[in-house]
Amino acid sequence: MVSFDVVRELALELPESKETTSYGSPAFKVRKKMFARMREEGDVLVVKVDRDERDALIESEPEVYFVTPHYENYGYVLVRLDVVERAELREILIDSWRLAAPTRLELDKYPPSVSRERGPRPNPTEGGNRGGDADA
Repeated sequence: MVSFDVVRELALELPESKETTSYGSPAFKVRKKMFARMREEGDVLVVKVDRDERDALIESEPEVYFVTPHYENYGYVLVRLDVVERAELREILIDSWRLAAPTRLELDKYPPSVSRERGPRPNPTEGGNRGGDADA
């Protein structure tokens, strides 16, 4: 189980991350682009993801990751904080931050690398789907 305090700690470790609000809930942004926010329930985190990767996350760990009909057409996944492990949350927040961060900042701080469980991360200089930009 991960508390919101842990979410805050992990999110604010990321370069130029700021805590703000979105729809009245705590949110985290990098240069005014949101990468994560708490849902009103208080035990679910909305996280920006690559839409192609989202289905794999949900399929691999449906007890942790899911979407509601509202999020089906956006590049976000919902994370159950009562079951996600801290290390996994850290990795998904880094991935989310990378999708929201400007390419130059992203490459300076986190060069493209290979994730243990999800395979190669997309190289942002090659374009591709960077997830939906609609506020969640």
